[in-house]
Amino acid sequence: MMKLTDPAVKDLNTIADWLSIDDLSELDNLQPDVLILAGHAIMPNIVGAVNFAANADIPVIFSGGIGHSTDLLREAVKCNAYIAASLKYSLNDSEARILADIAKMVFGIGADKIYLEDKSTNCGLNALFTRNLIQQEKLTARNIILVQDPLMQRRTWESFRFCWQQQNLAANFINWPVFKPRLKQVNGRYMITGGQLPGVWDLNRYISMTLGEVKRLRDDAGGYGPKGAGFIGHVTVPDVVAEAWQRLTYCTNLAGLVR
Repeated sequence: MMKLTDPAVKDLNTIADWLSIDDLSELDNLQPDVLILAGHAIMPNIVGAVNFAANADIPVIFSGGIGHSTDLLREAVKCNAYIAASLKYSLNDSEARILADIAKMVFGIGADKIYLEDKSTNCGLNALFTRNLIQQEKLTARNIILVQDPLMQRRTWESFRFCWQQQNLAANFINWPVFKPRLKQVNGRYMITGGQLPGVWDLNRYISMTLGEVKRLRDDAGGYGPKGAGFIGHVTVPDVVAEAWQRLTYCTNLAGLVR
C-alpha cells in the first residue's frame, strides 16, 4: 500500500478542494434551465446529479462518447447491484447512453427531458458538441448546472466557458461537483470521503487525477491554457495550490503518477 505523509495528504486535500469548485452549495434560490452531466465514473456524483434533475424536473444533457472513463463507468455500474439490475445496455454503449439509462430506468426521468451528446471523447469536445446540441435543439440554456467528476469540475467549467466565449454566447454556469472529496487516513488505511455511496476513485487514480488536473490547468507550455495547447483560457492557480502541487510532484513516489 502506498504510504503518504500527513503533509502530503493535506496538500492533496488542498488541491482537491480547489479543483472541485462548487457554486450550487452557496445558492439558496436557483432557477436552472438545464443540467449538463459530463460522462465519468464517480457513482455518488452521478446518482446525486440525476436525482437532483429528477426532483427539479429540468432537462438533462448527458455528454460523453466512448473515452478514458467509459470502462470505469461500466465497471462502476456493475458494482452497484441496484443500478445494474435496472439497466439494459450494451457494452458498446457510450457514456451518455449509459447515464441516460440510469436517468430513465432508476430515476424515472422522461425521454422528453433527456438529450444525448454521445460523440465527445474529452472535455473540449464535451463543451463543443453540447453547445452545438443546445443550438440545434433550440434549448433555453441561460442558467446551466454543470456536473462532472469532482476532480475535473474546474477544468470542465473552464472548457465550457471558453467554448461559449468563442461564439460570444452568454450563459451562467453553476458548478456542482455534488460532493467535495477529502482524503483521510482511518485506522491506517486511506479513505476518500465526501461521497455517500460506493464507487469513487482508487487511491492511485485519485492522486494521478489530482496532480494531472493542476498540470493541465497551469498556463504554461505543458498546460491547456493560451501559453500551451490553447484548449482553455488563462487560469490563475492560487499560490497555495501551486505550492502544494510542487511539493507533491517533487516526491519520488508520486511524481510518476502525474498524467
